[in-house]
Amino acid sequence: MSALLLSRLQFAWVIALHILLPAFTVGLSCYIATLETLWWATGRDVYRRLSAFWIRIFAVSFGMGVVSGIVMPFQFGTNWSRFVTATSSTIGSLMAYEVLTAFFLESAFLGVLLFGRKLVPQWAHVLSAIFVALGTLMSSFWILAVNSWMQTPSGYRIVDGKFVPDSMMAIIFNPSFPYRLAHTVTAFLVTTAFVVLGVGAHYLLKARAPEEGRVMVKMSLWFLAVMVPLQVGIGDAHGLNTRKYQPAKLAAMEGLWDTGRRVPANLFSIPDDKEERNHFEVSIPVLGSIYLTHDPNGLVQGLKDFPRADRPVVPIVFFAFHIMVGVALLMLAVVIGGLVLWPKRKLFASRRWLGLCRIASPLGFIAVIAGWTTTEAGRQPWTVYGLMRTADSVTPSLTSSDVAISLALYVVSYIVIFGSGGVLLARLIRLGPDAREKEPATLDRRAARPLSAAHAAHGDDVRARAVPGAMGGDDDAT
Repeated sequence: MSALLLSRLQFAWVIALHILLPAFTVGLSCYIATLETLWWATGRDVYRRLSAFWIRIFAVSFGMGVVSGIVMPFQFGTNWSRFVTATSSTIGSLMAYEVLTAFFLESAFLGVLLFGRKLVPQWAHVLSAIFVALGTLMSSFWILAVNSWMQTPSGYRIVDGKFVPDSMMAIIFNPSFPYRLAHTVTAFLVTTAFVVLGVGAHYLLKARAPEEGRVMVKMSLWFLAVMVPLQVGIGDAHGLNTRKYQPAKLAAMEGLWDTGRRVPANLFSIPDDKEERNHFEVSIPVLGSIYLTHDPNGLVQGLKDFPRADRPVVPIVFFAFHIMVGVALLMLAVVIGGLVLWPKRKLFASRRWLGLCRIASPLGFIAVIAGWTTTEAGRQPWTVYGLMRTADSVTPSLTSSDVAISLALYVVSYIVIFGSGGVLLARLIRLGPDAREKEPATLDRRAARPLSAAHAAHGDDVRARAVPGAMGGDDDAT
């Protein structure tokens, strides 16, 4: 294999595993912030127990994400130095902003979130959860700004083969950025919600932590009832943007070779790059034009309009896109099933639906990987779409043996990192939220002052009178 192909495989291996962690931690940090706020507002101890449980899982996931994420910028220097040389003036600062704003914010307040529950007032702990969630969202903002600029570059001029900024605002808010940001962040939130739904269903099936299980299932179901249809709508808008700015990618997603009107929706086929046609195609007439252009007579460009050298590898893009769409439909079916059971008061008793939720918990990760593959493989053969080819971005002095050695090391190290992290996460889920753990009594929930010794001695009684249900147990369920 060439150094170019091995470098692409290496980057794909690293980012495919790394992206699973932001896909989880972005949504999980928002869920933890919600739980902390609800505990502060209502005094129901179940929200505190759930928050403590998910914070432990977040800490492990965040640590894995930091370790695996360091490798990606490192690879820019080792494997893609010509890309860095050409684009550093435009997107280098955006990657620095991600560290200076998002990562520093997350890291600073994560310590308070992890260790400060008994050391700071409750309002400070809630605020730390909100700032950690804000940090993860800001990280998504900057990284997706970089990726979107590579997909739809704007706000630059080329001087001596280098991209020089004309407008940083145009670079950040490039044509595909709003759609990509909304589509990706929504996908991350949906991914986490399905994990929470699956974990809650698991506890109900095992007759463990019933109150926590009911809260998780109910919160995630109603959230998904809004977000899954919204994700479909955002995806449609993103598709229209892709048709305008990356028509070759859209044609590959649809397996469409010939330009025309009233194009069919290709449900299944085996695209053939060499023969420029599809084998075993199953399609619905006219439907393709309807959802691609919102017009039955809409014109859609086919792959034959583009030189072979400027097309992506069609089968990879086609199947990745169809897997993503298929998973989205499965998600929608799970949500509809829950909404049907809710009025019948069978939501927590239907073992069949709860079992389906448990099986469906990794669906979001599959959709994220499929969507990332669609986006990145569909951009090929360009790193900066239409302007800089991937073959011209790789480090010229790199040899196949160099990349083969580093790829092998990355594979082994990532297997160890994700294997050990996965075992630890599974153990934390097996342990579950500890319903016996009582509310911390070292600080007054409504003030920043420590409780007096006499107050602390009778703290349980005071809180039980002041905040009904705060002590959990059977009274809390009532």
